[in-house]
Amino acid sequence: MSFLRYLRKINTQLQLPTRLERQFSNAGTKSAILQYEKDPQPQFTDTETQRLLQSMTQMQLDKVFRKRTVPDNDNEIKFMTTEQLENEFVKMIEKAKHQLQMPPVVKVKQDTERIISKDPALKDFQNTKFVFTDITYGLRQSDRKVVVRDVDGTLSYAPLETQKRMNQLYFPLKGRTFHTPRMFSEQEYLQRCLDDHKYEFVLDRLTVQYEPYELDFHQISAQVFQHLNESKEFDQLRSTRHFGPMAFFYAWHHCIDDLLYDMIRRDYLQNAVELIALSYKLHNVPVEFRKTISELDALQPTPEKRALNQLLSSLKSKEEHEGIQQEIQTAIGKAESDFAADEISLKFIEAYIASEHALKKVQLELAVQTLKEINLEKLQLYHGLKKAHGMHAS
Repeated sequence: MSFLRYLRKINTQLQLPTRLERQFSNAGTKSAILQYEKDPQPQFTDTETQRLLQSMTQMQLDKVFRKRTVPDNDNEIKFMTTEQLENEFVKMIEKAKHQLQMPPVVKVKQDTERIISKDPALKDFQNTKFVFTDITYGLRQSDRKVVVRDVDGTLSYAPLETQKRMNQLYFPLKGRTFHTPRMFSEQEYLQRCLDDHKYEFVLDRLTVQYEPYELDFHQISAQVFQHLNESKEFDQLRSTRHFGPMAFFYAWHHCIDDLLYDMIRRDYLQNAVELIALSYKLHNVPVEFRKTISELDALQPTPEKRALNQLLSSLKSKEEHEGIQQEIQTAIGKAESDFAADEISLKFIEAYIASEHALKKVQLELAVQTLKEINLEKLQLYHGLKKAHGMHAS
């Protein structure tokens, strides 16, 4: 019996490397980080791309201005006239637009040596390097000159890491540290944050700690977006400054289907059309999408206007706010323009699903079919309620 146990132990030890190799192989495949193969900045900063990304981000004010665990959560009460309150609402929309400003998506900056001059006469003048920093007030950190005099007399522009450290020394950015936070230096801590779905927290900290052109910024943000694509928790970043770069990342790397499914499921059909249009634009797909976008823009207000209308509606009297037409729209959740926009959007989305570009056709088809059935019931109920109140049903 002891000999049999010994044989089982030997067999287990022989099989163990095979299982470990399989685990490491799977882990290596899963951890492959998608990267931009060329400079994405011209496409990202394009006016049309920015408009699509801003519309997809949405402006849910309750999420933009939600309370956070920071010391400035104090409330201030003021007495205002209606006109003053309306002006305050406009300022609030501008503040929300500022908070939703997206971090730029640029290529990784290569750290190349840039020699200014070589002065052999200064060789061994000192046994340490000298770093000279332009501390002129008001300069952008990217424009601030930092040069290094080496011990052999060579004068050159400082490496990116030295330039970043000098900028932080003389003009410190709040929240940035000289040492790399453990959540970025050790994969275990980053993975724990991702598994807890703390995506916005990670991206906020990443934006403070690194510059958008740094390799670490690209690798960690890509890891966050890929993990998010697996968890399907896209709503975590909706109405935050990171939703646009996330949608751009998926469109660039041909993996929009999961986000598209989420948009259809949540009845954000215009956003779904904009996501498909962005993918077509980035990859020069010969599909005319601008006509559809313009038709939807004519039927639907911009996110800023929609948010402002919601604020202004709170100032209306009960008689103004609760007319029969408004009551029906509130009960159904949609107006006639919304149904018209849905019809245009679904036609465009179904054309995408039928094309060769869709990767998850069955999943998307089921989502569209379910939404069409729900919308049909809402439309029938909408017309029925208007008819019951003696109103003309268009």
